[in-house]
Amino acid sequence: MSKIKFGTDGWRAVISEDFTFENVAIVGQAIADFIKSEKSAIYKKRKVAVGYDTRFLSKEYAETISSVLAANGIKVVLSEASCTTPSVCIYIKDKKLSGGVMITASHNPANYNGIKYKGFFGGSAGSDIIDKIEKKLKKSKVKSLDIKEAIKKKMVSKDNFVEMQTKWMRKYANMRILKKAKMRVLVDSMNGTGLEHLREAVKGTNIKLDFINSEYNPSFKGRAPEPREANLQELIKGVKKGKYNLGIATDGDSDRVAIVDEKGDVLSGHKLMALLLMHLVENRKMTGGVVQTICGTGLIDKMAREYGIKSYETPVGFKFICDIMVKKDIMIAGEETGGIGFKHYVPERDGFLSALLIIELMLAEKKTLSQIEKGVDKKYGNFVYGRKDVKFSEAKRKQLLQGLKKYPLKEILGKKVVDTKDYDGSKFVCEDGSWLLLRLSGTEPKLRIYCEAHSHAKSLKYLEFGEKYASKLM
Repeated sequence: MSKIKFGTDGWRAVISEDFTFENVAIVGQAIADFIKSEKSAIYKKRKVAVGYDTRFLSKEYAETISSVLAANGIKVVLSEASCTTPSVCIYIKDKKLSGGVMITASHNPANYNGIKYKGFFGGSAGSDIIDKIEKKLKKSKVKSLDIKEAIKKKMVSKDNFVEMQTKWMRKYANMRILKKAKMRVLVDSMNGTGLEHLREAVKGTNIKLDFINSEYNPSFKGRAPEPREANLQELIKGVKKGKYNLGIATDGDSDRVAIVDEKGDVLSGHKLMALLLMHLVENRKMTGGVVQTICGTGLIDKMAREYGIKSYETPVGFKFICDIMVKKDIMIAGEETGGIGFKHYVPERDGFLSALLIIELMLAEKKTLSQIEKGVDKKYGNFVYGRKDVKFSEAKRKQLLQGLKKYPLKEILGKKVVDTKDYDGSKFVCEDGSWLLLRLSGTEPKLRIYCEAHSHAKSLKYLEFGEKYASKLM
């Protein structure tokens, strides 16, 4: 039997290799056993939400896990169509459910699928929950009902999750400002769950949305549904050619977003979060702390000091961020990949809401996005983020990890290393604030090399240096 292991954001595997109906059912049984074993009142309700993305067989996998849960006496509300990950979280929180399951491999290539488990609080389940689920894998015989029988017995019902997400977004966003907007926006849904759902979110405004790649295509037209610059060339060209005010791209399950300004430049996830932090503090007058991962930017740290707010740092994985959002007063929290969560919402990323708040920012400042970016750079300085993924043999994992600890960097391209962090990979921070991080992916067989420097040219050199350093350790 193949190994089922939850990584930084759920369990992901190649379809028909490890990600099979049999293994999905095994995970479903473990989830059922976990829910039944918990004593608190929220679990005694024994009702969960199950959603799924636009990948190959995702609907069928969702029905499989729903059937297993139903057979174990756990009621299921199954999404009536493909839906976004944040919509599942919102539904859980709104209906006060015991938890939820999302069938998705997020931004991974088309041959992958996966399972994300969401807690009763409407966010990514932490290790305290996931460890319990993993310990129950294959410990009891899988029970199952035919999905039609489960529906007939009223153990499985269906609802529109994205409709509820839209209501929550319109309540959160400043519709008074948005209604005054006269903007043209190009949206790349990357053939994921974004589809054309944003149209409903801006209904009643003068924001004109045009969509590309919004049709159902489980192959994602040959590209991974990850909103990185290399995958967004069609959007970039479209924004420039069509003279749009803004470009928006959402990933496979729409919890992450990429923003393209009117000049066709893609904002880094760091810059996106920095702009949203500025908007929440300066325009919305919100309070609270800020959370980012070890891959986070010095720009956010600098802004937090300027605003007098507390900043937190976590390992990679939104489950770690979510844990702080649930326990602390957090205004904004996010990852370098464009996944951002907000206070007074759910402790989870929402690509749609991030996009709406960027539009809100532009309207509040009465400037183009590039002008706002330029103002931030002028005030705080340049922080240029870089990332490179290198295919990595699992057989060399131990050797690399040992090498990083045995031969830590003392200097990078003439800059002295003044701080080393090794709680998630190895991060080397230099005297000028630039940094290099090497860590193994928790979802793919890849070595991820990250950096931040004060110019684009320097960031490229850091990535090259990091790759050579890693190769010497193996």
